[in-house]
Amino acid sequence: MQANFSELEYAAKKKQTRRDRFLAEIDAVTPWVELDIYTAHK
Repeated sequence: MQANFSELEYAAKKKQTRRDRFLAEIDAVTPWVELDIYTAHK
């Protein structure tokens, strides 16, 4: 599904919550490729 212009504009203006900042930080420092156990055992 593709976002339209108004949705993108709203997303850009939306205040970033503590949760959003936390999840972005975790996503940046977690080595997801190394932790991917589901595809490693196929």
